[in-house]
Amino acid sequence: MKIAIAAFGLVLAAAPALAHDFWLQPAGFETAVGRPLAVMFLVGHGKDRQRWGVDLNRIVALAGYSTGGRRDRKGDLRSGGAADLVAAFATPGIHILTMQSSHAFSELPARRFTEFAKEEGLVRVLETRRRSGKSETAGRERYSRRAKALIKVGTLTPANQAIVVRPLGLKLEIVPDRNPYALGGTGVLPVHVLYNGRRLANATVKLTSLEFDERPLASAVTDANGRASFRVPQRGNWLINVVWSEPVRGDPKADFDTTFSSLTFGYDRKR
Repeated sequence: MKIAIAAFGLVLAAAPALAHDFWLQPAGFETAVGRPLAVMFLVGHGKDRQRWGVDLNRIVALAGYSTGGRRDRKGDLRSGGAADLVAAFATPGIHILTMQSSHAFSELPARRFTEFAKEEGLVRVLETRRRSGKSETAGRERYSRRAKALIKVGTLTPANQAIVVRPLGLKLEIVPDRNPYALGGTGVLPVHVLYNGRRLANATVKLTSLEFDERPLASAVTDANGRASFRVPQRGNWLINVVWSEPVRGDPKADFDTTFSSLTFGYDRKR
């Protein structure tokens, strides 16, 4: 069987990436039933983009979802090859790949941590540090990642694409309110953000083209119902991401618990 490992068109840096953004990027977001599809785990942007690497100890869950239910995908992992995961999909419709990582720890100098918090709209983090008199101290966090990739397999019907708008229970999750593959002429994609199953207000959500990813194309702050919307060009590959952080107590290594979440999808170049 031929595996879809098309040229990813990536520059993979040798040095560790400075950015935390993480996502799942398949060789193509549209594929045929039964055709093996290569997927890479990526982190960072622009010159700092690199492969995250497969560390089984860091992967809490790796699963696929469709209208047929949930399937564990850890058995599809690869190590040391051209792809991090190779998956095939037995039925047509939207299939969602998800990954959840365990915690890692980070400590940044005060200035860099403040810049990171401002860039990601982490107002609560900045205010907590200000009130505790720690704005000039190193920023210590424990962080974990959540990622979803929407794969279009074969021909879509109303029934086999319904999974797109359903929450999958991730700690921090971006849920489309419409199928990105059926936006129509407006190209407007509304989404909502959930944190521990509840709508999350005041979170900064960003839309980035994965072909030109030095900086986001657009950003929005979620409203009281956790909603945001973007006008998405229906060509190329796209990343929507959000970060949320809360103070923690009793952890000697961290002052904040930060979660990074991403949603990726893309369109056939023939569009």
